[in-house]
Amino acid sequence: MWKFRRSQVWIIWVMIFTATLTMVVFSKVDVSVSAPAKFKDVQGHWAQNCIESLAQQRIINGYPDGTFRPNAPVTRAEFAVMVDSAFSTMSRIRPSSPFKDVPTSHWAAKAIEYTYQTGFLSGYPGGKFNPSEQIVRVQAIGALAGGLRQVTNQPASQNLSTVFNDAQTIPAYAKTEIAAALENRLIVNYPDVKRLNPNQVATRGEIAALFCRAQPRTAALIPNQYVASNGATSTLPPIVNSPSPTPSAINPPGTVVLPVSDTTVPPTPVMPTREIRGVWITNVDSEVLFEQNRLSNAIQDLAQLNFNTLYPAVWNWGYTLYPSAVAQRTMGVAYDPRPEAIGLQGRNILAEMVQQGHQRGLAVIPWFEFGFMAPEDSELARLHPDWLTSRQDNSQVWMEGIHPRVWLNPFKPEVQQFILDLVMEIVTQYDVDGIQFDDHFGLPYDFGYDAYTMQLYTQENPGKTPPIDPRDPDWVRWRANKITEFTRRVFQSVKARKRQAIVSLSPNAYPYAYEHSLQDWPTWQQQGLIEELLVQIYRDSLPSFIAELQRPSIQEARRRIPTGVGILTGLKDKPIPFQQIQEQAQVVRQQGFEGISFFFYETLWSRTGEPERDRKTAFKSLFSPSLPRPNLLANWTPPVQ
Repeated sequence: MWKFRRSQVWIIWVMIFTATLTMVVFSKVDVSVSAPAKFKDVQGHWAQNCIESLAQQRIINGYPDGTFRPNAPVTRAEFAVMVDSAFSTMSRIRPSSPFKDVPTSHWAAKAIEYTYQTGFLSGYPGGKFNPSEQIVRVQAIGALAGGLRQVTNQPASQNLSTVFNDAQTIPAYAKTEIAAALENRLIVNYPDVKRLNPNQVATRGEIAALFCRAQPRTAALIPNQYVASNGATSTLPPIVNSPSPTPSAINPPGTVVLPVSDTTVPPTPVMPTREIRGVWITNVDSEVLFEQNRLSNAIQDLAQLNFNTLYPAVWNWGYTLYPSAVAQRTMGVAYDPRPEAIGLQGRNILAEMVQQGHQRGLAVIPWFEFGFMAPEDSELARLHPDWLTSRQDNSQVWMEGIHPRVWLNPFKPEVQQFILDLVMEIVTQYDVDGIQFDDHFGLPYDFGYDAYTMQLYTQENPGKTPPIDPRDPDWVRWRANKITEFTRRVFQSVKARKRQAIVSLSPNAYPYAYEHSLQDWPTWQQQGLIEELLVQIYRDSLPSFIAELQRPSIQEARRRIPTGVGILTGLKDKPIPFQQIQEQAQVVRQQGFEGISFFFYETLWSRTGEPERDRKTAFKSLFSPSLPRPNLLANWTPPVQ
């Protein structure tokens, strides 16, 4: 899962096109000067008032000769510095990722790191950032919409085609973000408001106009006749400054928040009659699985606090966490043999959890945490190098924080059979209540250029080879469809063996899941291939959290299957106060979702900076009284919306 590691890290909005952005806090080296009140070359310019206001705020600078050069292009490094200046208090949603072409001595290195961590910008394959690259308008607009967590409540295609005469030239990958920017009145088109010119290089003046529109105090400085609108506009996001609720709160003051109809947490949450009350249990940054008594005590505590679902990891780090005959014959080891996993020896933790969980009324749904991912140095990668897929440059390593990973080829029959055999081994041999996949049951969008996959693509598309652009819509769709086909195979196999076992999924939000991991999960739920959905929404900002819940794909899923929300309770180095957890849980209930699962067990009441006893008491209060979990196979009906 994303978990800020799980996703991706998780997370939060890592689109390659957002990575193509740049802006104009112009060369901090020798070309920038202290911003004057006036620039001699913007007098009479359509964005003059906006440019001068941003200069006075030190968000943008001019040149030594007293000019601003509003028609000059913008680089990615310049954009990063401007974002850092304008939105310096955004929450970081992912860890730092050093770029090969951005040394620590680079004039914009700190700004590039900040804008990457906050989700405005990303890098290119090969670990590059391309700081000197110019950006086009669609990328700049999309980056701001994504970085500011703007969302749309109307179909993107309908929005865009009715407003822009050149809507057909908008790249498919950017339509959702452009639609969100349109609904939030972020887009500025000069001189013709009906022409977006999405693929035209953005100028300094145009970028300045976007930044003015993104902030309420400067939005009115852009003449209204140049601001695109679909008639269903939202109030621009305010920049709010409020103190953190506790000293350990994660969000800094000054967070840029989304426009939402109501961000107030109800003082008295609606109490459901059924609710998923789950927790993910892993061996990543956690020791609970490695000691039998400790695991037993954990299950007892969770039951006493009225949790009703365990999602224990059974597949990660390239190994199983239970004795597996499939793993034994595939890689010569039955379970994780690493020294740090010595606590697994002589035990079967899955059997322990199923027995003890069921004794205490807890459902047990094993979680395939790593999906198609494995560590670079794992036995599986070493013994089966032909199972791995690659990027165009033949590179195979994908960094997850500090950990080098590789990806099993989800299109290859041997890989599919291996994963399916693991699933069926568990469903057949254990009395589990289902199985669960997450965001790693997919593939990063820039992978799939291995020889096998390229040959398969050419066979199915005569005369064609995989496009150079990994985001090519047809290429993305072809790969996503292949993963959907395998999902169908898994679902049908599980149902043929044990009908009462559900297939659960915990993905990132859509369209991020599709665009970055080739996971078309809305199609999966439409086709009946998943029976429970827990969308990972790991946000510190409550308004951002609420806005994510309103995504059309999530709302549609709620009408078909039990749909809950994954809430972050903390990471190894990121404690989260219970107040934040409680506020998010109350919102989930108030909006009628079917439940919650927390990531992850170790941070429920440990590593929190708050007394363990107080945290347990708070969870007991949150989950009182005890409730059954919803089950699609047990006369489930969708909640009233």
